[in-house]
Amino acid sequence: MRRREFITLLGSAVAWPLVARAQQPAMPLVGLLSSFSGRAFAERMNAFQAGLGDAGYANGRNVHIEPRLADGSYDRLAALATDLVQRQPIVIAALDIWAAKAAKVATASVPIVFRTGVDPIANGLVDNLSRAEGNLTGITSLNVEVTAKRLELLHELLPDVGDFGLPLNPSDHVVAETQMRQLQTAARDLQLRLHVVQASSESEIEAAFARLTELGSRGVVIGGDVGLFANHIARIAELAVRYSLPTVYNFRDFPAAGGLMSYGGSLTESYRMAGIYTGRILNGEKPADLPVQQATKVELIVNLKTAKSLGITVPMSLLGRADEIIE
Repeated sequence: MRRREFITLLGSAVAWPLVARAQQPAMPLVGLLSSFSGRAFAERMNAFQAGLGDAGYANGRNVHIEPRLADGSYDRLAALATDLVQRQPIVIAALDIWAAKAAKVATASVPIVFRTGVDPIANGLVDNLSRAEGNLTGITSLNVEVTAKRLELLHELLPDVGDFGLPLNPSDHVVAETQMRQLQTAARDLQLRLHVVQASSESEIEAAFARLTELGSRGVVIGGDVGLFANHIARIAELAVRYSLPTVYNFRDFPAAGGLMSYGGSLTESYRMAGIYTGRILNGEKPADLPVQQATKVELIVNLKTAKSLGITVPMSLLGRADEIIE
């Protein structure tokens, strides 16, 4: 064999594995869209990926997840959704109501799996829960529906208190208006006074607590905003203690961060279910064949350490119903 022929053959042998790897199909792409920040989204992402695992997928092994997080800025979601669509994903997981709405506007062809704590029909995502037409299906959890129950639980904890506060983010008007109506009705039924204040930015959260104190509030129900409040849970927990205002929120993150109490749908359950649905679409199923499901698990979490710091004795009637007690 001539030297030139040998070098050519050797070069081909070395290059062949590189060419073969380059010709392997890329992993299927899952776009992930959310209003949350990366810090607030970590635990939810673990549950979502666990659901994907139940369907046979693992990020980096046989699927690639491309996240787009708006850090609480709803006005960024449209551009983020458009960017994801341009990446040509197999499916987009839109993991809150505003992300789902942005994804729906961005594409009518890419399958979308949503996860939300509000009514998907009333909020324009689907027309039918049992057979969703178009490219959307998903998971709902019990959050807005149990808003009044949060006030009832706080009143049970503070039976001698007649004035309660409700901070709302007006930017999240769909959720804010629904929760305000529910809480006003519950307050009337319980013969309580409800003081409503607004906070639309991080700097306004402390002002909201100060204003509620001035108005005479002695307990607070945080509105279930998916952007502003959910991205500043630790800050809200710190302010609640500083202003001596026993506070309840819908996410477990709140008592875990030092807040007093939370009551709402299990995030672990609903995000895992969203991951399973995403995996089923990766396996070839269509959104129209997957009915919108409701995650039914509701959790009551109480932080006893925070209760003690606020001078509150939590009654056994409430502790006995708690799914988790943080000490």
